[in-house]
Amino acid sequence: MSQAPTRRVVPVDGIPMSGLFAEAPDPRAVIVAFHGGASSAAYFDCPGHPELSLLRGAAAAGFSTVALDRPGYGASAPYSDQMWEPERRVELAYAAADAMLGKRDRGAGLFIMAHSNGCELALRMAVAERGGDLLGLELAGTGLRQYPAAAAILKQATPTYRPAGIRELIWAPEELYPADVVNAVGSAGAPPQEAQVSANWAGRDFPALAGQVTVPVRFTAAEHERVWDSTPEALADIAAAFAKAPSVDIHHQKGSGHNLSLGIAAAQYHSSVLSFVDQCITTDVDQEAG
Repeated sequence: MSQAPTRRVVPVDGIPMSGLFAEAPDPRAVIVAFHGGASSAAYFDCPGHPELSLLRGAAAAGFSTVALDRPGYGASAPYSDQMWEPERRVELAYAAADAMLGKRDRGAGLFIMAHSNGCELALRMAVAERGGDLLGLELAGTGLRQYPAAAAILKQATPTYRPAGIRELIWAPEELYPADVVNAVGSAGAPPQEAQVSANWAGRDFPALAGQVTVPVRFTAAEHERVWDSTPEALADIAAAFAKAPSVDIHHQKGSGHNLSLGIAAAQYHSSVLSFVDQCITTDVDQEAG
């Protein structure tokens, strides 16, 4: 396994943006990863379990990785009042990744990976002006509709109140996670924009943004996902939403719950993501050659 990721803070238009960076020598590509709600970049470097870390595993496999604290999280939390416009969050994320990478080799280019609420930022970045140059997208822990029981519980949640049952939605079955990582990557709190993102996501923003994506997409459904509808019908609807994408790969990850990158099957999940990035690189090279 490669060395521990480096914690970095870079200035972007006067706003400190933080995250974790793991560099591979002569990288095949760069993965930019976004965590979900009430979390942090540490989601991709499973605390106390380096063998489950995306950043370490990716670097060992030849991919540099930037895991950002999304705009409004980490060092940028005090500046969240400047981030209400989605376009501003996209600008900050791209600029933060650029600043962390500097003049380092990017290999074949950037690939974006996101979990849960981080998928909103990932899709907005994919449909932004720079998005057409991405190698591809990996999305997980989200969907077009929630299971009714999950929706009823989440509807009660507020920034200061976590209703009974949320832990079971996010962290069950418990045997799928190391006992010491549950709630180990939480943030000091979610930015105010997060409630707006969640309210408009499934019914409006996800389908609208998905329909504009023009790069390869892989969507991962965890075997034990309890929040988002992952039935065959729901997954077919998700695939159909990416009408302009050159390919849409629906992946089922066995032995995983909602937090795929923190579970005991995280290494297998990450390996499958890296295989998909390799496919995207090969496809991109073939298209350029053609």
